Amino acid sequence: MNNREFAQLTQQSLVILDGATGSNLTKAGMPKGVSTECWVLEHADILMNLQKAYVEAGTQIVYAPTFAANRISLVNFNMADRVEELNTRLVDISRKAVGGRAYIAGDVTTTGKMMEPSGELSYEELLDAYKEQITALANAGVDLLVAETMMSVDEMMVALDAAQSVCDLPMMCSMTVEADGSGFFGGNAIEAMESLQEMGAAAVGINCSMGPDQMEAVVASMNKVARIPVIAKPNAGMPVINERGEAIYNMGASEFAKHMVTLVEAGAHVIGGCCGTDPEYIRMMVASLKR
Repeated sequence: MNNREFAQLTQQSLVILDGATGSNLTKAGMPKGVSTECWVLEHADILMNLQKAYVEAGTQIVYAPTFAANRISLVNFNMADRVEELNTRLVDISRKAVGGRAYIAGDVTTTGKMMEPSGELSYEELLDAYKEQITALANAGVDLLVAETMMSVDEMMVALDAAQSVCDLPMMCSMTVEADGSGFFGGNAIEAMESLQEMGAAAVGINCSMGPDQMEAVVASMNKVARIPVIAKPNAGMPVINERGEAIYNMGASEFAKHMVTLVEAGAHVIGGCCGTDPEYIRMMVASLKR
């Protein structure tokens, strides 16, 4: 897929993304503190069943479970030298899961470290880390790329720079924001749209952050300046932390679907779910939009 083909896809209709991965893996038994990427390799059937269910619910683009498979994040698990191997194997799991029934997006995310001058990470270090991971994803045969749950506009720009320097795959860019649309490490949702569409992003938006009932104003503001599709991939409401330190999401699938219709009316065009959602949320969202 290239940018022209992605644009054609979005012109035909709304584009349906998948729902959460991490929160569903936790429900399936993934313990805290482990490498999600390695756990998926050891429990591939769980991830495959989840992604199959998303496709059956109406998902058109499935995110490969390569979220933190970059060298900076993998240092925490002494696996910085396994970037190519991990990304290749994880994409293959998704390919087997979807069986050609959906596109596969190679997923990259924040390293969790701030860039200079606010933090210790240089532009070159972050660029090289993203270039390495994106090269592995492109070689593994993903259809497109997504930079999601990014903490600032700057790191999304670095990820897009990296992608454009190593391949011609379209990249969706999605930031996690405060309720007012500001990024946790800098910039805001409107600035993200204005800057990234100029750079050639395929779509720009927000994910995680909050529930769909709290996203309407941010999505509408982004849509006012957008020349490309707006992404909305919210959580199943705001989490409540229980006595075991677990995040509990209390918005049900029916209510989630109702609010997603409102987000589409506000201008969202590439839509899905993040933390706390599952295939039933996507199924009900698709059904509500058809009605």
